Amino acid sequence: MKFPIATALLVLLTSSQHAFAQHEHHHVSKEAAQHEQMQQNPPVDDHSNPESMKQQHHGNQHAGHEHMGGSSDTPSGSLAEGTRIWTCSMHPQIRLKKPGQCPICSMDLIPVQGHDGTGDTNDSTTLKLQESEAARLRVQTSSVQRKWVDRSTRLVGQIDFDETKVKHITAWVPGRIERLFVDYTGIEVKQGDHMVLLYSPELVSAQEELVQALRFSRSQSGSERLRRSSQQTLKAAREKLKLLGLNANQVSKIEQRGKPQNSVTIFSPIGGVVVEKHVNEGIYVNTGTRIYTIADLSTLWLNLEAYESDLPWIRYGQKVRFRAQALPGETFEGIVSFIQPFLNETTRTIRVRVNVKNTDARLKPGMFVTAHVSSKIDSNGDVVGPSFSDSYICPMHPEIVQAESGKCSICGMPLVKAETLSFIEKKDSGEPQAPLVIPSSAPLITGKRAVVYVKRAEDHSYSLREVVLGPRAGEYYVVASGLAEGELVVSKGAFKIDADLQIRGAQSMMAPEAEPPAGKMQSNHQHAGHQH
Repeated sequence: MKFPIATALLVLLTSSQHAFAQHEHHHVSKEAAQHEQMQQNPPVDDHSNPESMKQQHHGNQHAGHEHMGGSSDTPSGSLAEGTRIWTCSMHPQIRLKKPGQCPICSMDLIPVQGHDGTGDTNDSTTLKLQESEAARLRVQTSSVQRKWVDRSTRLVGQIDFDETKVKHITAWVPGRIERLFVDYTGIEVKQGDHMVLLYSPELVSAQEELVQALRFSRSQSGSERLRRSSQQTLKAAREKLKLLGLNANQVSKIEQRGKPQNSVTIFSPIGGVVVEKHVNEGIYVNTGTRIYTIADLSTLWLNLEAYESDLPWIRYGQKVRFRAQALPGETFEGIVSFIQPFLNETTRTIRVRVNVKNTDARLKPGMFVTAHVSSKIDSNGDVVGPSFSDSYICPMHPEIVQAESGKCSICGMPLVKAETLSFIEKKDSGEPQAPLVIPSSAPLITGKRAVVYVKRAEDHSYSLREVVLGPRAGEYYVVASGLAEGELVVSKGAFKIDADLQIRGAQSMMAPEAEPPAGKMQSNHQHAGHQH
């Protein structure tokens, strides 16, 4: 039973293939004959006979529908009477003279407006829209204007100690730690508070020298020369004790007591918070051994990390606003006081230091913060930094700025004119001018070029224009060239206009030059296919 069925199927398949081959041969022969007949008797366009043109146009549509298999339906009101060019809405580079399907994505081709039979466009850079059409496309325009704009630069950083207000309590003489009055870190101390009780044989000997010099000075009532000598010895003994770490009050008490003290107390040189304890009780220390580290937290440093691309927008003296993650909803301010002159090769960033007041002690060293630096942009796209034209600054402590000459309150160094310092930007004479700006949604940017669509009020048309943009400042772009103040640019809907021009094969955002005429493209394509 299986063998007769297989044989029947084989015979049926062979007959189908033979019939299909005969049909294809007949179809190709018919087309070849028609082509030869057209070569011998070329058709003549009779423009004077409307009826013949109508029949010919109807025949072309029918032929396209029959051979291409695509849809011949066109959008209502969007096709001119003599349209012959068909393209793909997804691939506008496809330009064919017959309806059908896109050879790339198989979408139905659509007719191109504004073309006659030759494929030439009316205008390669301008699109005319009626007011109702512009409203339907939601096209909005904005005026090109001059105004001051700010560019915000976002930075991240960390709160740290003010290095100028960090002190160490060290041993001035060798000895043994008898007692640590502050026995853990985090304790806040004031200047003059007792910190360490130290026993030192060297200090005991120095105190004994003072007591002996004092007794000898008091016992001298004879010659003036001996009295002068004893006074000099007494003065030297006092200075020696001060150099070993004792203050004037401690020296005075030793003189009043008339005998040396076995252990002496070391007091805090500044007020602040004990941030580190280096030794424990009972340990022997040498001269210079650190015992405590104390930091004054009334002023802190904010160390921000700025990338190379952020440096053009940061200037000395700028105001910085920042927020800490530990204090949500609160904003703090500081001033840029120093920009490091070298790059961190590991992080590829440059440290920007901001001095911050912390009188209420809410900010803590180690907090992570997010900061914003606002930069005022001029007509050249440069930052208009704070003016220091008549100010005096300390080269060693740039945070010290005065209106008059004098000395630094920190190091006593003479102040210098701000213009002589390398971190102060030197500006040319003349007041800066407000820049020419457009909304950030107006330009269409491809990476190599930027274009905008300018509205002409007289005929409600939109023309493509290439522009040179400066930096972006918030919701605006600074315009370097290409536009004039008062012109109207499309701020919303520009991409829709550009897409329409792309479909027409005209100049657009992605095509600096118009596409070649569709008639030429089609004829070249047919010629290459015939040779192949």
